[in-house]
Amino acid sequence: MDLKLPIKIHSELTDEVITATGLLDLASGEIGRIEYEDYDPKAEGQPMEREDYEFTSGLLSHAGKDVEFSIHVDRTTGRHSVSADELLEIKVKAAKLFAGIEGVSLLGGSAAAQQAPAPAPAKKATAPRKPRGGR
Repeated sequence: MDLKLPIKIHSELTDEVITATGLLDLASGEIGRIEYEDYDPKAEGQPMEREDYEFTSGLLSHAGKDVEFSIHVDRTTGRHSVSADELLEIKVKAAKLFAGIEGVSLLGGSAAAQQAPAPAPAKKATAPRKPRGGR
């Protein structure tokens, strides 16, 4: 399945934020087709190469609701991505926020849901025991 969602990308510098758009691949966590707004990386260099670069974050928006997440930037290759854990968290938060679906429902018939332990059966209510002996 090839599902890519448009995202906003914010590269945080000491005194400036560089904004871009890109596509987040929900299968792999890779971010591609990055296009900077009011910033020329060919003339000014990639944001992550700058001395005052701090970090990069992403924003997934839908119907006025947002999910913010951390983006890993490989300074050597310039590749942008999210970790597997971050990607799962994005999917769960987005489903809950945008569609009102709980994380457990997302697992549904997945292997993770099938491996999860079944909830413990409820204990029967019993009357208190009387003490033994002649007291």
